[in-house]
Amino acid sequence: MLLSEQAYKKIDRELTKFPDDQQQSAIMAALAIAQTEKGWVSNEVIVDVAAYLGVPAIAVQEVATFYNMFNTHPVGRFKITVCTNLPCALRDGVKAAEYVKEKLGIDFHETTPDGMFSLFEGECMGACGDSPVMLMNNQHMCVRMSPEKIDAMIEELKQHGESA
Repeated sequence: MLLSEQAYKKIDRELTKFPDDQQQSAIMAALAIAQTEKGWVSNEVIVDVAAYLGVPAIAVQEVATFYNMFNTHPVGRFKITVCTNLPCALRDGVKAAEYVKEKLGIDFHETTPDGMFSLFEGECMGACGDSPVMLMNNQHMCVRMSPEKIDAMIEELKQHGESA
């Protein structure tokens, strides 16, 4: 077993939401729980989750590789996803992405040498009117990200990362 007892208990709670013969319905939740604990979803985690749910590993792998919220490779401590979909692109989303690239010295799908930040390009996050939009660690949405707000966010994350 690769995950903690607490993680398996969380998965068990998710399983109670579905009929006994529908364990596959809990794949997304189980992967999210595993990723929160491990930081990313390795092949070993995929196999472990599949075995725990009693579903084929390919079913779990399909979900893990289809949704961009799941990291199938190690990422930095802070995963920044910038929306560059057309509505955001028209409202400086691409400029914001370029600014973050320059600020961090990395491109999309790269991680800073210190392992602190990874940068990704994302699709619509449902907040086009608040563009540029960024998603932090798949959970916290940052809106109207001007260069000043990007600078402040990165500095705050650096301080948080160094104090942990």
